[in-house]
Amino acid sequence: MTTTKQRIFPVRRNYNKWVANQTLEDFALRFTAKSARRWSAKRVALTALGTISFLALEAIGGVITLNYGIVNAIAAIAAVTVVIFLLGIPISYHAARYGVDIDLLTRGAGFGYLGSTLTSLIYATFTFIFFALEAAIMAMALEVLFNVPLTLGYVISSLVVIPIVTHGFTYISRFQVWTQPLWIILQLTPFIFILFQDPDSLPRWLAFDNTIVGPQGFDLLLFGAATTVMFSLVAQIGEQVDYLRFIPEAQPGKRLRWWTAVLAGGPGWIIIGALKALAGSLLAVLALHHGLATELAQEPMHMYLVGFSHVTTHPATLMALAGIFVVLSQLKINVTNAYAGSIAWSNFFSRLTHSHPGRVVWLLFNVMIALVLMEIGIYRAFEVILANYAMVAMAWIGALVADLVINKPLGLSPRHIEFKRAYLYDINPVGFGAMLLATAVALAARAGLWGDTAAALASFLALLTAFICAPTIAWLTKGRYYIARPPEPQMVLQGQACIICEHHFDSEDMAFCPAYNAPICSLCCSLDARCNDACKQHATFQEQLMDWLGTLLPNRILKHFNSRMGHFASLLMLVTLVIAGFLILVFYQLPTLSMEVEALMATTLAKIFAIFVIVSGVVAWLFVLASESRVVAHEESHRQTRMLLEEIDAHEKTDRELQKAKELAEAANQAKSRYLTSLSHELRSPLNAAFGYAQLLEHDDTIPPERRKAVAIIRRSTEHLSDLIEGLLEISKIEAGRLELYRNQVRVSALIDEIVAMFRLQAQEKGIDFTFTSEGRIPEWVITDEKRLRQILINLLSNAIKFTNHGQVSLNFRYRNQVAEFTIHDTGVGIEEEDIQRIFKPFERVRKPGVPIANGTGLGLTPPYSRGR
Repeated sequence: MTTTKQRIFPVRRNYNKWVANQTLEDFALRFTAKSARRWSAKRVALTALGTISFLALEAIGGVITLNYGIVNAIAAIAAVTVVIFLLGIPISYHAARYGVDIDLLTRGAGFGYLGSTLTSLIYATFTFIFFALEAAIMAMALEVLFNVPLTLGYVISSLVVIPIVTHGFTYISRFQVWTQPLWIILQLTPFIFILFQDPDSLPRWLAFDNTIVGPQGFDLLLFGAATTVMFSLVAQIGEQVDYLRFIPEAQPGKRLRWWTAVLAGGPGWIIIGALKALAGSLLAVLALHHGLATELAQEPMHMYLVGFSHVTTHPATLMALAGIFVVLSQLKINVTNAYAGSIAWSNFFSRLTHSHPGRVVWLLFNVMIALVLMEIGIYRAFEVILANYAMVAMAWIGALVADLVINKPLGLSPRHIEFKRAYLYDINPVGFGAMLLATAVALAARAGLWGDTAAALASFLALLTAFICAPTIAWLTKGRYYIARPPEPQMVLQGQACIICEHHFDSEDMAFCPAYNAPICSLCCSLDARCNDACKQHATFQEQLMDWLGTLLPNRILKHFNSRMGHFASLLMLVTLVIAGFLILVFYQLPTLSMEVEALMATTLAKIFAIFVIVSGVVAWLFVLASESRVVAHEESHRQTRMLLEEIDAHEKTDRELQKAKELAEAANQAKSRYLTSLSHELRSPLNAAFGYAQLLEHDDTIPPERRKAVAIIRRSTEHLSDLIEGLLEISKIEAGRLELYRNQVRVSALIDEIVAMFRLQAQEKGIDFTFTSEGRIPEWVITDEKRLRQILINLLSNAIKFTNHGQVSLNFRYRNQVAEFTIHDTGVGIEEEDIQRIFKPFERVRKPGVPIANGTGLGLTPPYSRGR
């Protein structure tokens, strides 16, 4: 028995105007179209380099210098610069070559379709953390310049970037390129004046660590702590490649220019970033020398007030120069933070909710999160936040780069970047597993599990662990979790429109969907919630998890995991761990408290945790029940649909057989018609001769009367045969659709007189009455086919007289509104209701018990009925 393959009926998806407009959407969630890469490589690189304006670099340089000493700060900046530059090269190259953002690159480089959802969250976190830090710096500048309250300054700093970012790369590129010359002048001017006016500032800066760490200079623990803060910048490469995906494809003979743009706009940012961090370190020491407090010396606004004080001593000019520089720098970086965040959140939520309201919506969402962080005072704790974030970011980028530079060259992973849902496993343990292991090792080290040195170098441990685990896992799994099913050749999808949105995209952005049995674009594929990944076998997260557990646990234990209680326990455990993690984080972020207050806070948080666990248990149970109901309904829907499809297949098979039988019948009917036509022509000639001679003999006076009667029989018989042949020919013409009708002027009164005279004699011979009546006048002329009308009346009246043994037959004529109507009544045997349709079929005769059989062939009413229709 063959199983009917269920397919889904496509429903056209109409995206809202924000999603449909690629100037606003900017190819979020999808391959960057080749037609959209209309800017030069130089223009894209300059746009990407606009991100290096952010003053968090100076703030970080100042913080690590004041906290860990100049030697450790410079060493940390140098080490981190080298590492980030090397990590950025393969990421920038693959993003520019394949036209993908950091999320799509992560999908195809070892993380899987849902595995990269976590990295999207990590990346989105980076964007709103740094957006909040940069906007907070800008708000401080507004407070210093215009006495704007910080709360209002946070709002202004957040909302001012939205009009630029809504139109994506188009507006951002213009803004970055147009403001770059002014920013460069303002960036360099104070340092030029400082070096000329205060040459001792450099030696004083280089000697600063003597007051912090003493004569020992370099300290590994302080160096490690400084690098941990600096490594939080590693995710900045994601913002760079969000721009680099717009670089046009490399042209023959111009590869050097292409590589220069990729290196400058990608990993090249850290070179300038390192110089800015060193500049911040210098300004922080200079600010201390000018008598500022340590807290103020770390703030970029006060740093550059000190710096521009070497340019001018005029208070208004000084404030204007410093204010313009700080505001411009923060606008240049925050348009990028907001843009990257909108793409990251689009990727994150589209996979969780299977909906996409548009990148602009997630832009507003990202800005609102950053605004909340600013209001709760993120800048006061940014060193701790960045240090914790660096662990996760290093694990992610390390696993990603390990796949690009180790696994792909060794053949452990596909050489191309496959990012479409249709071809990916939900979870690829290579990158995803390596990231989790590296994060766990780094956090354990930072918690002091392996001593102070490991805690200080936790970021390096995260990177090293990722580089070891990624190829190891790829080798152990033989790379089987990269591709769930082989992609179709691009030539098959070239020029095809998406079955859902009905738009055309590049073949790199298209996949073939077995559920719809048609091509589908990557965005519609990501948002589809009806296919249930039917195109992939054992590729969903739940199926993968059960497969992995099946290799570790016996079936008797495994079946409990897939039960209702197993689902409930797993979900409740996950929610409980998340709640516990947040409450622990809150507890450890509290300021130093007395023992009694600390114990009270611990007890309070424990009670809150217990309440949350109870509520979570109820919600988790309801969620499991709802999920089971949905699964049952889905399975029943599939079963009913499968049965319906099988019934449809059976009907289609029957229809095919009926069509075949119909074609055979039509062929036989055509053969019959051809036979009758040829036969009638063969019979007509001898019949006409016999009929003619019979007429001559019948009027020959030399024929004895007794023989003349026989001649009359011959004439009537040949006439009858001729009528029979004529009827057969008429039926053949009707069945072939070749019946011809003529519109002639007919003297209807003469026609009626002829018919009445003909049948009145026949009625008298049979002993019945024949009457003719006319309602109103009879027109002199009517337009009709005289031959067909005469034959219809003759056939109908012949049947009426034939089947009427006593009584009468009447013919009635009525002419009204230029329509002539003939009505025939008789007192014959009548026709049963069930025989009404039979009498009009050829060769059909109705016989009644007790009624004598009348002569005929069953063709009398067929031609009149067919002509009348």
